[in-house]
Order: sequence, then C-alpha cells, then structure tokens
Amino acid sequence: MAHIEIDAPGTTQLLLGNEAIARGALEAGIGFATAYPGTPSSEIMGTLAPIARKMGFYAEWSINEMVAFEAASAASLSNIRALSSMKANGVNVITDFLVNLQMTGVGKGLVLVVCDDPGGMTSSNEQDTRPIAKWLNIPLLEPSTAQECKDMTAWAFELSEELGMVSMVRSVTYLSHTRGTVRFGKLPANTKTARFAEFYDIDNPRQSRYTCGMQFHPYKQSEVLLNRFSKAPEYCEGSPFNAYSGPEAPELLIISSGICWTYATEAVSILQVHDRVGILKLGTTWPLPEGLISRHLERSDKVLFIEEIAPFVERSVMELAASLPGDHARPTFYGKRSGHVRAWGEQNLNLVIQSLAKVMGTSYRSRQTLSPAYQSTVNEVEKILPTRPLTFCPGCPHRASFWAIKHALQLDGRNGFVTGDIGCTAMGMISPGSFQVRTYYAMGGGVGIANGFGHLERFSFNQPVIAVCGDSTFFHASIPGLINGVWNRSNFTLAILDNSATAMTGFQPHPGTGVTATGDPGKKVSIEALCQSLGVPVAVCDPFDLTGTIATLLRMLRDEEPTKVVILRRECELVRARRDKEKPYKMYVDPARCIGEECGCNRLCTRVFSCPGLVWDKEAGKAMIDEAVCSGCGLCAGVCPQGAIMRDAA
Repeated sequence: MAHIEIDAPGTTQLLLGNEAIARGALEAGIGFATAYPGTPSSEIMGTLAPIARKMGFYAEWSINEMVAFEAASAASLSNIRALSSMKANGVNVITDFLVNLQMTGVGKGLVLVVCDDPGGMTSSNEQDTRPIAKWLNIPLLEPSTAQECKDMTAWAFELSEELGMVSMVRSVTYLSHTRGTVRFGKLPANTKTARFAEFYDIDNPRQSRYTCGMQFHPYKQSEVLLNRFSKAPEYCEGSPFNAYSGPEAPELLIISSGICWTYATEAVSILQVHDRVGILKLGTTWPLPEGLISRHLERSDKVLFIEEIAPFVERSVMELAASLPGDHARPTFYGKRSGHVRAWGEQNLNLVIQSLAKVMGTSYRSRQTLSPAYQSTVNEVEKILPTRPLTFCPGCPHRASFWAIKHALQLDGRNGFVTGDIGCTAMGMISPGSFQVRTYYAMGGGVGIANGFGHLERFSFNQPVIAVCGDSTFFHASIPGLINGVWNRSNFTLAILDNSATAMTGFQPHPGTGVTATGDPGKKVSIEALCQSLGVPVAVCDPFDLTGTIATLLRMLRDEEPTKVVILRRECELVRARRDKEKPYKMYVDPARCIGEECGCNRLCTRVFSCPGLVWDKEAGKAMIDEAVCSGCGLCAGVCPQGAIMRDAA
C-alpha cells in the first residue's frame, strides 16, 4: 500500500489514481471519509481507512452509498471537511438526498468522488454520471492524470466552500487503476472542531435551517441554488486545470477531458500533426469555461470531441455554440453524434488515432497490423495460452450454493427459477453458477423483483422463485424487499449467500463481520436474527453439505408460509486461505475409478461443475487436479458420480 500519509512536500511518489485522490483529501485537511465498496472506486477508502486513526480523521465503510453520503454531509454541516466516494451506480442510490442537499447547501467542503466504469468492466452498466452533475448544478472536475487526481480533489474542497455546495470529482477505471507520478504538497495541521450550531443563526432561524421544502416553497430554494451556482463559471473560467496546446489557429481543434486527453495527446504525436491540430483540455467540465471555449471555437473550422462515455462535453459545447452571437464562427463538429468517435465503451489510443485520422482525411495502420511476424506470434501464443473464462474462484462456496439450488429446483419439478443480484452471485448467470440466474439488475433487485413474481398466482403462475443475494448486498439494499414480501405475503424464497465478506470488491467488512473499516471491533449484526425478527421461516445451511442444503431448499420451496429465508453460509475461500495458509484437503483423482467420457456424465466434473482446480487430461482421457490452482476445499469429491475424486486430510 502507498504511504500517502507522509508529510514530505515536494517529494514524488508513484500512486494509483485512487491513491492520489486519497492524498488530495489529506492535503485538503479532510476530517471525515465514507464509502461503500464498488470497483473502480474501492481503493480510495482502502487507502484512507488504515491511516485514519493516525491522521486524526474518521473513516467508514457504510452499509450503502446513501448512508455514506448522508453521514459525510453531517460532517460538512458541522464544520468538518468530508469526502464520500463510490462507483457510478452509487450515485443513483444517493440522488434523492443529493437533490435536496444541493437546495440547502453545505457547510465545510463536501466532495463527492465518483468513479465511472466505461465498458462496464466491473459493473452492470457503463453509466456516465456527468449528466447528473449538470442536472443538479454540481461543479464537476475531471482529472486526466494521477497528479491531477490529487490536485483537483484538494481544490474541490475549496470550490465546495466558495459556492456552498457539493463538488464532484469524476474518475474512470483506467485512471483510478493506473499508476502515475504525484508530487506531494504539505499536509495541514490537525485543528478540526465540529459544531453544528455554528451554522444556526439564532436571529433568523428560518433562514439557517438545513431543511428542504417545509418552511420554504421549493422554487425559492431553487432560486437560492441557482444564485450560488452562478458564481461557479468564474472559478471554472480561471481554473489552471483547463489548458490549450497547439498552433494559434489549428486546422482541427480537439476538445477532450479526463484520461481521454492523454490518448488525444499521444495520438497527435504518433500521427505527427502537431502543427495542424490543437488540443483544449477541460478539467472543469461543468460548468464549462465558456469564454475559453468560445475563443478557441473562433480559431478553428473543425472540432473533434474525445471523451468517455456519453457525448457530454460535445453536447454542452454545441449548446454553447448555438447561443453565441450570429456573427460568431460556427465550426463543424465531429464526435459521437457524427459517428467519428465510438459512442459506447471506453476509448483507447488506437480508437482515438482512428478517429483523428478519419477527420484529418488520412489513414493509419498500427505497426502490429503491418507486421506479419507480429500477427504470427499472436496466433502461436493463443494456441498455448489456457482459456480464462469468467468463473468462481477455486473453492468458492457460491459454486456449491448454485449447484444445490439447481438440483432443488429440478427435484421440485415446477420449473422454478432464480432472480439475481449484484456481486459474486452474478456469476449465477453463466456456467459456474449452473446458469440459474434469470434476472440481474441492481443492488436489492433480486428480492425486489421476486416480490412481483410472488403475487402472480391469481394468473395461474405456480413457478417457485428463489431470490439470491450476497451478505453485503443483503445489508445494502435487500432488507426493504424482504420486509415488503413479509408484509404483503409474497411467495418467494430469499437465499442469502453469506461468505462473510464483500468479496468481489476486495473483502471489505460489512455489518455481518463485526469489524469496521479501520479494523476496530464493531457490533456484529446477525442476518438470521434480523430475519427471524420478521416472523418468517429461516434456515441456515453449509452449502458444502450438498445433500442437506438441497433438502432444506426443497423443504422451503414447499413450505406453506409465503416468504422464506435460507442462509447459505460458508466463509469465502480466499479469506480462509489468507488466514489458515494450509489447504484443508489433499485432492487427487483415482485413475482406476475415473472412466472419462465413458461414464455417461459427459465429464460432469470438468465440463459442468467446472471448478478451475479440475482439468481434463486429453492424453490420458481422465480428469485431474491442478494442484497449483486447487484450494483443497474437497467439494468436488461429492460431485463425481463414480467417486473417483479423492480427498485426504492435509
């Protein structure tokens, strides 16, 4: 882990973008930090939490993004600078509160860091959060480098205080997870004092309460918000994070922001068009620095927009151009709208080169495509590289859980199905999860949509429904759906796959672990006690006991009580392995018992069960254990119909 807490002004460190954001918060004198785990944002809190006590600030993994942002807002209203970080999906969760907080304003600096995921590499979608900033009149900063991640985060606190509103810093996956050099500034003295009453005007209490709607008409608060935001363009216009490079009157002007600016800069260099192309880098993308942009629009006949993901800057600049005086120059715009830039997914250097070459009327072929030797090498490497399909980790208890769910639904015989949720359990859609998950939307969506399926019996619907969620997702967003089901007597079974960690995003703690973000003891919340308090049938199973788990699931599916809960509990294998070091079992295949493809199961172990620790030996025509990958969990010994997979105590 990077040592971002050192007070060494002027020194240079190699940091991830997310680590640089954390350092920027330290240099701003942060007193309060909250987050909910979500790639690509998790490393921000992962970097801050271990040093929180040492550096004199509070750090928290919250139960969800809404609570995280609300808690950070409380610190801001109490004279403490606060930061809340989350992935793009989390902004959807906080929007209701955020809308109203913008109306009332904040106290000390409050910075919302959002990490978008172009291409949806680790997300259910590739949402672009920038339109939300524009919609809610939130100042928006987009760093392009690790250095700017630090510097913009620090400046965002100042901007928040100058305007009396939330500031947003937007990163993307490749910026958050790419290392770059960062020059450290000075850390401030720890002299924070919290007091909510400091913001309460005893002579005019109606004007000082941080409340929305009740004592004022909302339109009055909208007026106040717009008046505050009207000061933002002045700060953005003079921001050092906006910069131009290139000829005075370029043939083509590239307007770019975020990490795409680095691609654009390198593309211009590779195509050797420095003397023809200028680049306007926007660090403040809302509000736009309209004066700066207007001056550059006059100097070029063509403008190309390079950004991720939506054409946000493109549309905003076109709106600006439409409002300029009639005698102002009107360049031709190229971008996602014109089809010159790909309208989905992440950008990369090659894509930007192709876009630039297309607009410039030139062609470009990379050295790789020009070299037969390169392509020949790629073909040969592909032949020997093992395939790496999406799968559960070796020993993952979720593989056992979905195996049991599949067999229980088959034995029930009513064509039942599974509604899924976000997290490791999403693998239930594909082979590792036995293709069981049929719906997959958002945190808490599995149990929420099951509520609807559970009320269709009047329309001759009789298929059993199992809603699946992980333990962290249960606390995050599934509890309301469960309570709704109990209250309205919806017919479904909630299967909570409890592996005692927020595993997909880095094993962060949650209320069920009894440990806080800083490693301190917390009050452990019992999932079964919480569910039992609702008066529903609750069963707890070890999914590695396949026979017992299948029987329990089958019993719950046929229980007359409409809403039921089954907790499939087994610790994440990676967590166990880090702690215990030794494998539980020595696994091997008895070649005398393994009859390969002749057993009638069509290689059930390697083709259907598909644990990465099980591989197929083509030469021998037998299954075998990959000892380098196998976790020694022993589960596969109960899967082989021939009893050929053996396990000995380690």
